[in-house]
Amino acid sequence: MIKKSVISVDEVTEKMANFCVYRDRCHYEIEQKLNEFNLIEEAKNIIILYLIEHNFLNEERYAKSYARGKFNQNGWGRMKIKYALKNKKIGNRLIQIGLKEIDNETYFNYLEKKIFDLNEKLGDENKYKKIQKIKAHFYQKGFESDLVNGILSELVKI
Repeated sequence: MIKKSVISVDEVTEKMANFCVYRDRCHYEIEQKLNEFNLIEEAKNIIILYLIEHNFLNEERYAKSYARGKFNQNGWGRMKIKYALKNKKIGNRLIQIGLKEIDNETYFNYLEKKIFDLNEKLGDENKYKKIQKIKAHFYQKGFESDLVNGILSELVKI
């Protein structure tokens, strides 16, 4: 017979605070993690309220941190970041606040450099196929088609 251990709300609260300290979390992630503890709704609400009141859980900070991190570390475009935040149940207003963390000039320069680098890497391949590969790559990374197409049209002129 397997004996289940009983864990108190205070112990779960401490675990969740540590979970939030490790990196910023959103409500959706906290709710998912809390489901592992088989708590009643009232206990979950008490824990979430504690995390908010003590600034362990802050969705605006999360959206900003997420957007910065995914652009700087993973090279994601704004569209991919936006959809990822939507999947984490972040509201549109907070998504827009998070996306403002990405400087427009830095974003454009990054995309321009990466397109140029990929173009060089693909070498003397068929021009049409090369353009399609570049587009597909950057669309998949979540960059806006008008930006990608604009940069590519300038590159083709070179």
